[in-house]
Amino acid sequence: MKYVSLLFCVLLCASTASAQSTTSKESTSLKERRARARSLLVALSSDARTFHDQMLRARSLARIADALWQVDGEQARLLFRKAWDAAEVADQESEKKLQEEIEQQKARTGGSYAYRSPANVRREVLRLAARRDRALGEEFLEKLKAQRIEAAASTKSTPDDLTSAQNQRLNLAQELLQAGEVERAIQFAEPALTPINRMSINFLSHLREKDPAAADTRFNALLASAATNSQSDANTVSMLSSYIFTPHLFVIFSSGGVSTSQESATIKPADVSPELRTAFFQSAAAILLRPLPAPGQDPVTTDLDARYLVIKRLLPFFEQFASADMLESVRGHLNALNAVVSDQTRRRDEEWIGKGIKPEKPAAEREQSLLDRLESVKTSVERDSIYIQLASLAANKGEMRAREFASKIEDTEVRKQFQAYIDCSLALTLIKKKNTDLALEVVHKGDLTQLQKAYVLTECAKILARTDRDKASELIDEAATEARRIDVSDPSLPRALIAVANALKTIDATKVWDATFDAVKAANSAEGFTGEDGALVLKFQSKGSSSVYTTDVPDFDLNGIFRDLADQDYDRAVEMARGFQAEGPRASATIAIARAVLETKPQKGTKGPK
Repeated sequence: MKYVSLLFCVLLCASTASAQSTTSKESTSLKERRARARSLLVALSSDARTFHDQMLRARSLARIADALWQVDGEQARLLFRKAWDAAEVADQESEKKLQEEIEQQKARTGGSYAYRSPANVRREVLRLAARRDRALGEEFLEKLKAQRIEAAASTKSTPDDLTSAQNQRLNLAQELLQAGEVERAIQFAEPALTPINRMSINFLSHLREKDPAAADTRFNALLASAATNSQSDANTVSMLSSYIFTPHLFVIFSSGGVSTSQESATIKPADVSPELRTAFFQSAAAILLRPLPAPGQDPVTTDLDARYLVIKRLLPFFEQFASADMLESVRGHLNALNAVVSDQTRRRDEEWIGKGIKPEKPAAEREQSLLDRLESVKTSVERDSIYIQLASLAANKGEMRAREFASKIEDTEVRKQFQAYIDCSLALTLIKKKNTDLALEVVHKGDLTQLQKAYVLTECAKILARTDRDKASELIDEAATEARRIDVSDPSLPRALIAVANALKTIDATKVWDATFDAVKAANSAEGFTGEDGALVLKFQSKGSSSVYTTDVPDFDLNGIFRDLADQDYDRAVEMARGFQAEGPRASATIAIARAVLETKPQKGTKGPK
């Protein structure tokens, strides 16, 4: 037994020593990988400072700084400031180009125009910096405020500087919130949450989805301040009501009509406590039930009209939740207002008064209404407008009838342009519904570009991967074929090939490296390819209307595919990234590779830097 015990102890010690040795080696290997990734980024930052394209310079420096922050904060802070300098120039250049494009479109169409908003590079730099360093974020916010004041002075405009600064702050806070940085988002938003406006209430609604207690506390403070503020009016109440009853939907009444803002397709009341709901009704009543003008006094018509319409809009909530005494007071005040407001106000469209509260008309009813109107229209322009609306309704439901409606448009040029717009819209809807059969029918019968076809085919392949791998593989081959029909100088070619490589990850991972290499070769022949901002942009423009629909497509970008490749084989991924001849895609791929090492622990069985 002594010999057995001794042998066991020897084996246990050997096993422990081996485990410690393995752990030590893994720790050393991780340090080496991170050191090499840091060196990769530092070398890239030296190159990025000389990039001719100011947008590329700003984005590259900011993303390098973000990736370096935890390993070299001082260097990262320096790079953030250089990124900001480049972003200032980039935004000025983008704004100038945008105005030139708008003027050109107006000249062609007689006044209408449609455009995709250019990237706001300063906002991108600001968001990344604010996530890492609050003081640096505040510094950039102040610079942005000063630049807006200077721009307003040069154009002789007089914007509300305070409102503008608050909006910038809330925009930043919203982006931080979307990135999951809840505490940092609250820190930046706090100074801008005192005024009651659409942006402050909307931010609190978004915050409530992540931290209900924090949002409710700040909303309760707004209720208390609104009730005692003499400047609060009916539209203040309408905005406050959004937080509880119609999150992300705002309805504002004025003498000229009604304005709405809706961010979410589905409106669902917030699940607030009875105490907070009661506090809302108390504040709302304090504002809405203020005395009417005495007889003989000149009433402020706009205020009375808005008060009448807001009470009418919110009355169902008072009836459902408020006390009997308060409800009686609100009804009595509504009757008093009914005697002083204009006939036009009393006849105001019920659809707007009940928007977000009453169920909207079913799509079938709206469609039938449009079909009925077809019988009475007198001009082809009016008829075409109705067919455009009918096609859009059908496309939103994923119905092939959308193509039939579009084909009935009489104006040849409008029909051709709209058919392409609606076919891609329909295909995207069908992908969301995972209806691959109809999506593929649109690919084969519709008017889609090769890039759009390649995207739809790869998306269908990913949907079918679990149930029919052979069919999925065929679709990827078809997508690659469509991609290669794109002109070699078109940046759409590498985007489509990257989408193919991304789809192969779930179908046949052994082919991903070769597919990515094909994309690299294509990128070297495609002028203007940057490796980011992948999107499908659908434009429709006529003399009577214009529309731009943009959907981001991460599978067109280099970031995801190169992060995955770096996890598999760091050195091979680096070599492939060096194969890009242009600065933009090389920088994008290199940053993705470095982040894969600096932000995640290596998985067992992967090959890191040697």
